[in-house]
Amino acid sequence: MKLSEHNTTNTDTSLKINKEETNTLFPIFLKLEECKLLIVGGGNIALEKLKAVLQNSPKTTITLVAIEIKKEIWQLANEYATITIHQKAYDTSDLNNTNILLVAVNNISLSAIIKKEASAKNILVNVADTPDLCDFYLGAIVQKGNLKIGISTNGKSPTLAKRLKEIFNDTLPNELNEVLNNLNIIRNRLKGNFESKVTALNEITKVLSTKYTITISEKNKLNKKITIWFIIAIISIIAGFILSLVIPVEKTFMQSKSFLAQIDNRFYWMILVGFGVEMIAGSMGMGYGVICTSVLLSMNLSIPIISSSVHTSEMFGSAASTISHFRFRNINKKLFKTLAIPGIITAILGALFLIKFGNKYDYFLKPAIAFYTLFLGINILGKAFISNKIKPKKLKYVGWLGAFGGFIDSVGGGGWGPLVTSTIISKGRLPRYAVGTSVAAKFCITVASAFTFFTFIGISQWPIIIGLIIGGVIAAPMAARLTGKLPTKGMFIAVGLLVIGISLRIILKSLYII
Repeated sequence: MKLSEHNTTNTDTSLKINKEETNTLFPIFLKLEECKLLIVGGGNIALEKLKAVLQNSPKTTITLVAIEIKKEIWQLANEYATITIHQKAYDTSDLNNTNILLVAVNNISLSAIIKKEASAKNILVNVADTPDLCDFYLGAIVQKGNLKIGISTNGKSPTLAKRLKEIFNDTLPNELNEVLNNLNIIRNRLKGNFESKVTALNEITKVLSTKYTITISEKNKLNKKITIWFIIAIISIIAGFILSLVIPVEKTFMQSKSFLAQIDNRFYWMILVGFGVEMIAGSMGMGYGVICTSVLLSMNLSIPIISSSVHTSEMFGSAASTISHFRFRNINKKLFKTLAIPGIITAILGALFLIKFGNKYDYFLKPAIAFYTLFLGINILGKAFISNKIKPKKLKYVGWLGAFGGFIDSVGGGGWGPLVTSTIISKGRLPRYAVGTSVAAKFCITVASAFTFFTFIGISQWPIIIGLIIGGVIAAPMAARLTGKLPTKGMFIAVGLLVIGISLRIILKSLYII
């Protein structure tokens, strides 16, 4: 049977016919894995079509015919046993045992001939960039697990379809697949005839599309904002009261004068460092602790003071970044809890370990941590050259990941992002949710580390800390808005090279080479 564009009639006389131009294509989802597909062509367009098929229906039986074939196509054929390649000129016999045909040759006359021969055999045909020769179009696809949305512009603008795909991918949450699975379970458990089941499911899903839901959502947003600011106010009052008991007002005044007297060029330099580092960390979910630790190591400070300073300054920027990610709905609550709870426990243990042994083994820990930041820098740099097209995989041992990340972050002054955030992204999670959730969990871990250091050794190097805080708080809202929009590859390369360079300098200095 051949599909073609046509106008349909309707016996309902009450139906108003829209005389404006409209899309008359009939949307359909094929079980392509039960069909036999032929692709004619071996260039870039053929590769693009082949990837689209494999991404959506990887078990499809595919035959590809072309005289010249790109090496990437050969590589895909080696990965998928269902792909057969014939390196030769097209022949009419290639249409035998074919259900669907994709033509991707840079020759309109040849495309027209292939289309005519395929139509004679009732084969559905798509000819790249030639709508007049197409029986169907390949639309842009948005997929969230079992949910799949096709976007068609009636062949007018594939570019617009691609942009809409990006918008839907960023807007629709991954949790939709969970909703879909739950609805399937509910449907299977419902009793009664088909009509009663449809009625029940309509009632259940009505909440997803009614204006009432939108109104409630807006009220919930306002309530959440009020709750957040109320909690911040209460915490500030309690923190102020506790500090007033520990540090008398007179002493605070004297320390303020001392702080102002200590301000030097390092303070203004740290504002710039704090701003730049928070822009990187807030938008990529990694880099703050690693870069700050590398910079402070180069200033020849002790390991406990470095980690204490980094976590104290990071606490404020991380809080601002977490609030911003919360506003932009970038946080997965379930994943956040699984990461944060074990991470907090091990972060406290890591801080206690550093307090006890940090100064005693300073000569050993400094180059060791420099090697650690060097490894993280190489790791960050390597991620710039890993393909962005990652198939979603199930996250396993998330609690252990959070626990290990919390400990090494506390001891090494950083490392949560390169370890935890990159692992979550490598499993195919959207960058905005991976970064937002990781940043929120990191805030809790940072507070735990900073509080432990403050309790046992107090806080020093205030000019450095205040400078980092000011720069970080200014950058945090901008960084959250830029999440997923900056050139990821370029940022990974820049951050990786920066951390590698600083770490190598520290290692060479500790070995008395420079």
